[in-house]
Amino acid sequence: MAEQDTKLTIFTIGEEEYALDIMRVVEILRPQKVTKLPNTPDFIEGVINLRGNVVPIIDLRKRFGIKIHEHEDKRILLTRVGGEIVGLLVDGVKEVCILSKGDIVPPPTMVKGIKTEYLEGVGKAGERLIIILNLDKILSTEERLLLESIETEKIERK
Repeated sequence: MAEQDTKLTIFTIGEEEYALDIMRVVEILRPQKVTKLPNTPDFIEGVINLRGNVVPIIDLRKRFGIKIHEHEDKRILLTRVGGEIVGLLVDGVKEVCILSKGDIVPPPTMVKGIKTEYLEGVGKAGERLIIILNLDKILSTEERLLLESIETEKIERK
């Protein structure tokens, strides 16, 4: 792999393909029981207990305002957001793809209703266009603080 290449985890939300830098993905899980939390934004599904750690789960369909459909292939991508582990609920995980820097262009001003602040760029893999997400922008500062307080509160209750 050349120094200018980017290794991406490709996943789906609805009919679209999205990607994250593979170095941000910690683990891929099958869906599991999520404990709902009161007074949180609707895109925060709740938390899971993963080997004794409380991990918040974000439904990317809800975050991006995409119509909800049931999928059998749903997965949770455990990712590093800031210093925290956050689970992203997606419709399916497809593959790992390597793109050169030249195959990634800045995001257009609007992509299927998703705010460009969430986007790192758009990757071109042959005829496919892959929307590359910017994990650091998926949550606002207030939302991050809310998740941190949820994790701290759960730990303090033990």
